Amino acid sequence: MLLTMLMLVGTGLSDANGDEDGDPEFGGQWNPDSLQFSGWVWDQGLNDFVRAVPGVLSSDPFQYKYELQCHLGGGDFDTPCLARQIDCTNGPDGTAGIPVTWLKAPVGITNPSWSYYSGPTCLYDAQPEDVLLRIAADIQQQFENLPVNAGTVVAQPSPHTLRGAETNFYAETTEQAFDVTMFGQPVHVVATPVQYTWNYGDGTVFGPQPSMGGPLPQDRWGEETRTSHAYMATGDFQVVLTTSFRGTYSVNAGPALPIPGQGLFGAPPQTVSVWRSLTRTYADDCITNPQGQGCPGVVGTR
Repeated sequence: MLLTMLMLVGTGLSDANGDEDGDPEFGGQWNPDSLQFSGWVWDQGLNDFVRAVPGVLSSDPFQYKYELQCHLGGGDFDTPCLARQIDCTNGPDGTAGIPVTWLKAPVGITNPSWSYYSGPTCLYDAQPEDVLLRIAADIQQQFENLPVNAGTVVAQPSPHTLRGAETNFYAETTEQAFDVTMFGQPVHVVATPVQYTWNYGDGTVFGPQPSMGGPLPQDRWGEETRTSHAYMATGDFQVVLTTSFRGTYSVNAGPALPIPGQGLFGAPPQTVSVWRSLTRTYADDCITNPQGQGCPGVVGTR
């Protein structure tokens, strides 16, 4: 099985004169040490492979690469390990893959000392570095199209509040995870809420800012909070919450990598009815004359 797997990987690359299709973009003899996470491109001027420069800077302090499972370097493999090697012959759509382990090292260091990160796991592609670069290029669009739940808007008091009084708003939302397939590879995406924008429906917008707000006990309703709002007119208002999510993704159980931009997702509108408050003084005693003017008193009206 190992010989078949190595033949499959080898034929997915090229000979010294270019790739099997005659395209000079990839070339050079197959070397297991070059099968790593950072992408490689063929440089016509240097007549050699060079490391691809990513277009997005990362705050991750580590860089990552993968190696064939059981690989000891060069053409040597750990024989006892081969007996326990995971089976990657039945991948997505019947494709075959390669068993790999993920390594990490501090970023920005040339020829670093690599340490184990995760695995073993399967990577399904004839040119793995190619598919990882394609995923990196498309992950932002994939992230923005995920069915991320922006959260629920909660108002205190609700559904009615008073004109001129502070209405406390807060969001209920959580971190969410998704499993998708990109270019035949399983990709795990985690979306974490980080910022919130409140549109209170009367022309007032607050945010983006990091506070999701929080509930108040009923005896404190009417107090000003970080996310509260006081309406100056009566009527029905549609309150809309937009939540910004930061994302990470991992391919084939590899390291969690940052998604370059944030995703914006809107919550369903919450209707708030704003009433005015009226106070009147009446002479009737409602105990002796329940039908007297102002009995029962109406303290809120539209």
